[in-house]
Amino acid sequence: MNIKYRHTSEFPGWEKAPELLLQLIETYNAQKVLEIGSGANPTLTPDIVSKSGITYTTNDVSGEELLKASKVYSTWKADLCTPDIAENHSEKYQLIFSRMVNEHIKDGETYYKNLYDLLEPNGVTAHCFSTLYALPFLVNRILPENFTDKLLNFFNPRTDRHQHEKFPAYYSWSRGPSRKSIKRFEALGFEVIEYIGFFGHGYYRKKVPFLDYLEQKKAHWLVKNPVPALTGYAYIVLKKVT
Repeated sequence: MNIKYRHTSEFPGWEKAPELLLQLIETYNAQKVLEIGSGANPTLTPDIVSKSGITYTTNDVSGEELLKASKVYSTWKADLCTPDIAENHSEKYQLIFSRMVNEHIKDGETYYKNLYDLLEPNGVTAHCFSTLYALPFLVNRILPENFTDKLLNFFNPRTDRHQHEKFPAYYSWSRGPSRKSIKRFEALGFEVIEYIGFFGHGYYRKKVPFLDYLEQKKAHWLVKNPVPALTGYAYIVLKKVT
């Protein structure tokens, strides 16, 4: 089990995600990949998927979004918080991936149980997500949606809501690498291969530079003196143990 802590500038859930996913595919020799919540715009482009020769399934709860996806991808319309959904799905995967999705999951236990059931023996699931107790995400969780939407627009204005829409976040099982979190995953049958917590966020940078300065100072201190509950983001790799 590889447990680490890093600054949020190293978080792989945004621009670094395609490189990360390609590394996972190579490391685990994955030929059948499922990306959760990726809709019409999966992490790997149609050109990359075509050249790689892998079977790449993009999942979403919206059939309308999936209709927009390139024919290179297989598509699966499903809410992975639906109990026992894997029983009605014939395909199994060697790698299941998501980025910035898990914080929007209402029922973490059902979700991860479904992922376990959707994996082939010794298959791997990897996720990049935000975690609850960083201040912006705690506020997002406890305050009304319309109010937090206005706060986000103030601190981090979005010029293209189609690409950067705000969705309700529940943070079920979205935590840093605490002992409690690790035991949850192990109880479902997973081996925790890697669990990295990232401290800090960039929400103050544009509007309140002084607060951002303090936030980054705090984040760098926490990397050296980690408190798992105070992570802002996390990356986890889980292996199905059979």
